[in-house]
Amino acid sequence: MHSPLLPSADTHDLLSDAVWLESCTADLDEAGKKLVTAARDKVVKVLPGRIASTGEPLDSHAAMMVTVLVGLGSDAVTRASALLAVMPELEDNENNTRPETLSREFGPEVAKLVQGTRALYRLGTLTAQSGDIGAPGSDQKEMKRRMLLAMAVDLRIVLLRLASRLQSLSWYAISKTPCPEAFAKETMELYTPLANRLGIWQVKWEMEDFAFRFLKPDVYKQIAKQLEEKRTEREIFITNVVQQLSEALKAEGVDAEVYGRPKHIYSIWNKMRNKHLDFDQLFDLRALRVIVEDERSCYAALALIHAMWTPVPAEFDDYISRPKPNGYRSLHTVVADAQGRCFEVQIRTQEMHEFAEYGMAAHWRYKEAGAAGGKVAATADEQKIAWMRQLLAWDKSTPTADGATTAPEAAPATESLQAEHVYVLTPQARVIELPVGATPVDFAYHLHTDLGHRCRGAKVDGLMVPLLTRLQTGQTVEIIAAKSGGPSRDWLNAQLGFLASPRSRAKVRAWFNAVELQQRMSQGQTMVEKELQRLGKTATNLEQLAQRLGFAQADDLYVAVAKDEFSLRQIEQAFKQPSDAAVQEDNSSRVFNSATSSVTRTGKSGVLVVGVDSLLTQLARCCRPAPPDEIVGFVTRGRGVSIHRRDCHSFLGLSATQPERVIDVTWGATGEALYPIDLFIQAQENPNLLRDVSEVFARLRLNVVGVNTQSRRSLSQMVFTVEVNSGEQIQRALTALNEIPGVEAVRQ
Repeated sequence: MHSPLLPSADTHDLLSDAVWLESCTADLDEAGKKLVTAARDKVVKVLPGRIASTGEPLDSHAAMMVTVLVGLGSDAVTRASALLAVMPELEDNENNTRPETLSREFGPEVAKLVQGTRALYRLGTLTAQSGDIGAPGSDQKEMKRRMLLAMAVDLRIVLLRLASRLQSLSWYAISKTPCPEAFAKETMELYTPLANRLGIWQVKWEMEDFAFRFLKPDVYKQIAKQLEEKRTEREIFITNVVQQLSEALKAEGVDAEVYGRPKHIYSIWNKMRNKHLDFDQLFDLRALRVIVEDERSCYAALALIHAMWTPVPAEFDDYISRPKPNGYRSLHTVVADAQGRCFEVQIRTQEMHEFAEYGMAAHWRYKEAGAAGGKVAATADEQKIAWMRQLLAWDKSTPTADGATTAPEAAPATESLQAEHVYVLTPQARVIELPVGATPVDFAYHLHTDLGHRCRGAKVDGLMVPLLTRLQTGQTVEIIAAKSGGPSRDWLNAQLGFLASPRSRAKVRAWFNAVELQQRMSQGQTMVEKELQRLGKTATNLEQLAQRLGFAQADDLYVAVAKDEFSLRQIEQAFKQPSDAAVQEDNSSRVFNSATSSVTRTGKSGVLVVGVDSLLTQLARCCRPAPPDEIVGFVTRGRGVSIHRRDCHSFLGLSATQPERVIDVTWGATGEALYPIDLFIQAQENPNLLRDVSEVFARLRLNVVGVNTQSRRSLSQMVFTVEVNSGEQIQRALTALNEIPGVEAVRQ
């Protein structure tokens, strides 16, 4: 790879240098040379004397960008686009750099790359103004990386952006201009992970080293000095080992490619930090990679290497027989020569190497996502990355029959891969991820529910747009909101297309449900108050009245009345004398045997304490035991023995802390005594639900002594306290209640 560093000589006239132009077009065909030359001729009239936002001359920046791209083996279109993309946009009319003009002069492909690269330049300017604080739960660094990829409909656009960033870093280094810390930090957090994901290792390593040099200059100089002291020795050592191993493999009949793997300053420091090692403890400052034909040759090469040098214990990994979870396969070993100098060797087949480079085991997957990274199905972004990496590794020396070269098949550089999300910016340059097809209303609801409710208009890139507008990646969105108010019902109409996000639709529905509930509460309250006015009971405490009628609060009573689930006649009944109430119960078919007696009223539980006579007992309200439940007693302070069901949670808690108070009890002669129990009913909202339940209790001749009902989200939850004298009655009640239409669950 060509070095992208600027030469020390003055480079202001580099674009006019014939030697530079020849070096940048030497590997291109005649059409490619003509295209790059035409682009150079256009920009050489405009760029000299102009300064980039970093402070570097634009002409030398463009020229050295092309040098970087030559080292990456890019095509003529990419090199020409690099020159044209840095031309000032504000003077489009003067310089004729509008998309339609570029398309006419250089072709639609160049125009598209230039337009996309300029968009990324603008994005870089915007995001540099923001921090990494985004919406709750979002990772702004990762969002920006995704946004870069999403904006690059052709991934060569990302390549152009990376080349531009690398050139700016090298300019800071060569010119000794202080690099802003934010610039170096953004490089490390945003651009080096992108280069890593694309597999452009040389760009990644150089950007990491530059950024590390600016962020931690003292540490960088210390490691650089240690490397420089032994660089010549290390290079000679690697050359000798490569030659020695290549000859030995050839003698054994193993066809192999052997080459050294350079170690960079940032990666050295990173390993020292992560593994808590000193510089002299690093094994892979000297590293080789061996590429062979098949799996058998891998182990043959390994055996030969271990025979030639001494293996270092605990430094061997067989990822061929035991692949990593992401599918990565290779042999890793560390050996030492006769002088004790250690070096690392990686052995793999060409297929394993290509899989590690382009497949699910790509380097960025297991370096960034961890061991589970390769288990995830490839997304559209990953497919784009895989294609781009293959494009960069494409061997242009392999011609077709007609002398042309072939690109990777079905290159999904643009529309063949359907994106799943769009990435837009807030006015503060925070990146927001939304589903494809999202509108400004979706954007507003993503930021805050209340902002979504009050959304009345939107600006996209500074221009007013309809709320139906489909947002595109890279746009900046600003919401215009009213001081108060709510959403429109039209937003829930899928055919109108105001909302693309299910999350947004759920928030709109919740708003209208809350409005409807409030309307029912108001309507029910008016009906209850009119009934109390008719009865002459306007001074009644409504909360207490609701509780007497079996509701947790007055609002629940109002909703039940408004939905015709509760009759206003029952309010009148609540004010009648007990004798009148008993007559009313007889009229409603609730007939009770005069011989029976409720343990609640008589206080006689029918429970015998084992070994004790005439001891006061009472049934616990927490679990309401009734025959034939298994029961147990707990001696209380001043209230005798409390009788619980043996599986009662309250009793289990008490017995765990005070086991000495537990006492054995049993059911005595209960006769016809009635025991209160709670029956819990969960059912879908139904205007006739309360009537159906009441009819079951009336048919089974069960006395209801307490009712509590609540309705939430079309689901009713009711608790009925009824009096029974046997487990058989309980079972009949459970069976009958389960048969009511809409009832989902019944339990004691």
